[in-house]
Amino acid sequence: MRLDDGSRMTRECHVRICERLEVKLLRPTRYFGMKAHVGVDSKTKMIHSVVATAANVADSTVLPELLHGEETKVWGDQAYRGQTEAMQEVAPRAQDLTHKQYRYKDRIDETQRAKNRTKSRVRSKVEHVFGVMKLKFGFVKVRYRGLKKNANRLFATCALVNLFLVRKKLLYSAA
Repeated sequence: MRLDDGSRMTRECHVRICERLEVKLLRPTRYFGMKAHVGVDSKTKMIHSVVATAANVADSTVLPELLHGEETKVWGDQAYRGQTEAMQEVAPRAQDLTHKQYRYKDRIDETQRAKNRTKSRVRSKVEHVFGVMKLKFGFVKVRYRGLKKNANRLFATCALVNLFLVRKKLLYSAA
């Protein structure tokens, strides 16, 4: 290998340059992820509570923060399975309608699978809120570094989603 001035590079010099490049190129890449946990009323599709956490936080740990206490039914996927005690502490009248396990070893319980599928129809109303959030307001990726700034953006977007979902009711009530 030759240097800019035309002279040959010594082995020691070559090793030092390679070590510097290796450290520079092999730096650990840092990623930032965030989860938006949303509590939605199943009848009106309105967001009533929002919690922003780091991406490595499990869904079941934030369940008490998503409940407001006046719920009669709590719908959720299998991430919220086994959280009946936490639900009863916050919302004593709430009925636990989260998905139950339907597969065990090599068996599939078809009746429980059908019940879970029926529950998914109600749960899809929450997914509609996320569709509006992503497609209408562009909340697909986090924009800032840090949970606080992205959570602020999430809360503002959720307020806009609520306004978007009731826009027709607001227009007809004003007229």
